[in-house]
Amino acid sequence: MFRVNLLVALLAILLLAGCFGSRGPGGSAGRDGPPGRDADGDYPDVTPRREPITRAGNKNPYTVLGKTYHLLPTAEGYREVGIASWYGTKFHGRATSNGEAYDMFAMTAAHKTLPIPAYVRVTNLENGRSAIVRVNDRGPFHSDRIIDLSYVAAAKLDLARKGSGLVIVERVFPGEAPLAAPTLAATAPTAPVATPLPPPAPVIVTSTVIPESGELYLQLAAFSSLENAEIFRARMARELDWNREPIQVIQRDNLFRVRMGPYRSREEADAVAAQVRQSHDFSPVIQKP
Repeated sequence: MFRVNLLVALLAILLLAGCFGSRGPGGSAGRDGPPGRDADGDYPDVTPRREPITRAGNKNPYTVLGKTYHLLPTAEGYREVGIASWYGTKFHGRATSNGEAYDMFAMTAAHKTLPIPAYVRVTNLENGRSAIVRVNDRGPFHSDRIIDLSYVAAAKLDLARKGSGLVIVERVFPGEAPLAAPTLAATAPTAPVATPLPPPAPVIVTSTVIPESGELYLQLAAFSSLENAEIFRARMARELDWNREPIQVIQRDNLFRVRMGPYRSREEADAVAAQVRQSHDFSPVIQKP
């Protein structure tokens, strides 16, 4: 009887340990965090290579936390602007969506809808730093985030200390010539944005004069997330310090549009568009009223 009671007690202890998780360098049980050792070394980008799409991690559609996600049929033409975050000690060593062990010291990432595996270049729009990572996991399942980076990938972009930041994510294919890191103003897609179904395109970045109620506006960008639009608006307000017109976020057609204006004439709008293009390398497209 004593031996049975001892086994029951040991089993209860093990069950409690499993419920509360382990305490690692990331902090208290159940919480994520950075590693205990310095991870600011030189972590080279991964080299894209041809890999078959895995069965694991590519269930389509799939549902998490009551929301259903539809995978993109291909990474071709994919480009998206939004918030990046990272994950660390809490998940280190655990299986990713395709069955590989998550390594916070490897250049990997999690994405909700890209095929697994896929290679993307992530550029921090605050400082221009970029990294090429391999997508092998699903997430982040927060409406305001588009990609979860490994800890070292976030450190390379100088996002680890902040926790998150505004980035542009672009597909990279094996054998492609390296591309120059995009500037903030060069985020207008040169190829159609791959659009998951049924949600609308995640972001449309343009610089367009739009007539409205007899007035002209210069549209700088459009986002599916209000938070991303506000971050972009705040940055434009800082960088376009010569601008004298309001920079606003308005909602239309299920998108949050960042615009400047209004302008009294097409000549005035053209002049402002030219100044934006000169300082930020935009190529404005003027719409006739």
